[in-house]
Amino acid sequence: MSLSRSLLRRPFWLARRFGYARILCLGLLAAIVGLRAIDPVPLEELRLRVFDLYQILKPRKAVERPVVIVDLDEASLARFGQWPWPRTRVADLVSRLTEAGAAVIAFDIVFAEPDRLSPSRAVESFRGLDEAIRTQLKSLPDNDQIFAEALRRSPAVLGESGLPYLTLVPAAAPPPLGLATLGGDPSPYLLNFPGRLRNIPVLEQAAPGRGLFTIRTERDGIVRRIPLIMMAQGDLMPSLTFDMLRVAVKADTLLVKSDEAGVKSVGVPGFEIPTDRNGQLWVYFGRHDPARYVSATDVLDGKAGSDVFSRKLVIIGTSAIGLLDTKTTPLDRVMPGVEIHAQVLENVLTDSVLSQPNYAFGAEIVAAILFGLLIVWLAPVLTPVSLLLLGGAVAALLAGTSWYLFVRERLLVDFTFPLLASTAVYLTLVFNGYVREQAQRRRIRSAFGQYLSPALVEQLAQAPERLVLGGEEREMTVMFSDVRGFTTISESFRHDPQGLTSLMNRLLTPLTDAIIERKGTIDKYMGDAIMAFWNAPLDDAEHAINACEAALDMLNEVDDLNARRAKEAAEQGKPFMPLNVGIGLNTGLCVVGNMGSSLRFDYSVLGDSVNLASRLESQSATYGLPIIVGSKTALAAQERLAILEMDLVTVKGKQEPEVIYAILGRADLANSERFQRLRNHTIDMIWRYRSRDWDGALNAMEKARALDDDNRLKTLFALYAGRIGAFRTAPPPPDWNGVYAMTMK
Repeated sequence: MSLSRSLLRRPFWLARRFGYARILCLGLLAAIVGLRAIDPVPLEELRLRVFDLYQILKPRKAVERPVVIVDLDEASLARFGQWPWPRTRVADLVSRLTEAGAAVIAFDIVFAEPDRLSPSRAVESFRGLDEAIRTQLKSLPDNDQIFAEALRRSPAVLGESGLPYLTLVPAAAPPPLGLATLGGDPSPYLLNFPGRLRNIPVLEQAAPGRGLFTIRTERDGIVRRIPLIMMAQGDLMPSLTFDMLRVAVKADTLLVKSDEAGVKSVGVPGFEIPTDRNGQLWVYFGRHDPARYVSATDVLDGKAGSDVFSRKLVIIGTSAIGLLDTKTTPLDRVMPGVEIHAQVLENVLTDSVLSQPNYAFGAEIVAAILFGLLIVWLAPVLTPVSLLLLGGAVAALLAGTSWYLFVRERLLVDFTFPLLASTAVYLTLVFNGYVREQAQRRRIRSAFGQYLSPALVEQLAQAPERLVLGGEEREMTVMFSDVRGFTTISESFRHDPQGLTSLMNRLLTPLTDAIIERKGTIDKYMGDAIMAFWNAPLDDAEHAINACEAALDMLNEVDDLNARRAKEAAEQGKPFMPLNVGIGLNTGLCVVGNMGSSLRFDYSVLGDSVNLASRLESQSATYGLPIIVGSKTALAAQERLAILEMDLVTVKGKQEPEVIYAILGRADLANSERFQRLRNHTIDMIWRYRSRDWDGALNAMEKARALDDDNRLKTLFALYAGRIGAFRTAPPPPDWNGVYAMTMK
């Protein structure tokens, strides 16, 4: 049984020790890593946009142009008519390029149907021809045969297109090109087109090469990757550009390397091209460059010299708007599709290929975990500013590393995922801190709402660091107040306990308000007694003065309450028993903080100064004065209140004597001539008493008594008269210094 309880408790113990927020962040980090494995669309889109930004900031510069585009542009269509042109004209175009020394001639065009302008086909559309002319036209060479002969004499590559639906394989179609694989079958990872739009067999059989010019855009319609190897109609097929390289180096076979993660690279002798796992090349784009283009009409008219095409890779395509072959790249909203193929070749031939290696995924996961754990580890021990700087450093390191790899190594390594993961962890910790801070503020408001003024409570809630819990030593002023004769009052309510409760509430409420309004903190209620203190939890430079002012306010509240109760008693015909309060104040070093046990504790104060304040409150009846204060309290308030020295005493349990004072009123009384004379005579009385001048002390007492109009000091004078009478009978010992030892607590 105990073992099962231990196992059940262990997760909660671990959570408390390690921190619920940290455990939550670890779970969040694991969930984010799992999300990366799924790679949802938003993550992929963000990653691609960052790669786009890299190209925008640092586009590829075309320092050399190994590729020339023969453009079926608007001028060519205007000169030779609409497309498609007769295959004889296309054959002339190929022948001129071959004669000019072109290394490879490729078509970003598919010739899927026989030429309708071949004489044997065109004759069927003519009317009114006699049979002789019809026979003569049919005997002329077929345009497709002429074109095929031109292809056979040139390093030509025909273009094909992948189709999303199944198509028939022509009976006379040539066999697939030779492709060798290394490391396993790449077909599961490749783009797969069920069908192909092919050239007519006579052309395919004549051309040295053929490849797919299919360009697949990303979800947002932007071209970023071009497949170099694909599955089409069940065959492993190269792209148009890849087969152009094969023909250029006069190779018979293309090589595809793959591993368990997918395709790694494709190559021909002299070139190994890194791809993504799906056999696609990340194109490092340059901006649209009209210098890559030569108009087809200039080639056919002989205006473009051999220097333009010699040893160049030539792609025949179109920029004409009407032929609808335009794409969007990270750099250009509109770019002819043929130029994208040209830029792919430039990437390969100028060694500027971008790549996202197969290990990039693992690197991103590791970076996300490492930086996430770093933040989880350091967040609880760092300040908010330090944590923010750490987050900025992590972001800068990730972004800087990714940018460096792009610029220097042409590697595409995503920093957004590790950044998102660490940011999510960071924000979770920040949110947890905010929740904890709000909870702490609620606890502070709850804990101190009944004991402090609303303004002070709000200050604590907004700046909880000002509240030092667990014990802090500081100078404070402590108050004890008690109702005199409470036992007698309680007995009068022995048949009405609710009435006694109501009376105590009527008394304690205004007394509490008086304390709180003077920045005091209520420590506790003990029946009819109140314990309070100043200068904690918030600093109060005038804590002694505020405590004295609060004590005077409390006496005023008691007087007002007694007046109301006397009137109520007279109206109800009941006896009236006034309430009298005794107050003790003392200032000194105390320890303040959460006191108690792990199950229950209170914010309270301890120390000798607290004990002395309690003793002073109990002596208020002895001296007949409602407010008695210690020497430090009196010293702090002597310039602003009417303070009168009363005695030099030692409390029970202490050896050091303490001068005690009474507070009789505020500045108006303190500044009056009558009070100043009364104070001087009282001081003279006490001095002569301590000097054993009994007659002089009694004489000074009579002078002071004459100034005490309201007999407030009657009990004090009677106390000293009794002591003097006793000392006349039994003189004090020779070492007596005027100190009176209190025998009661």
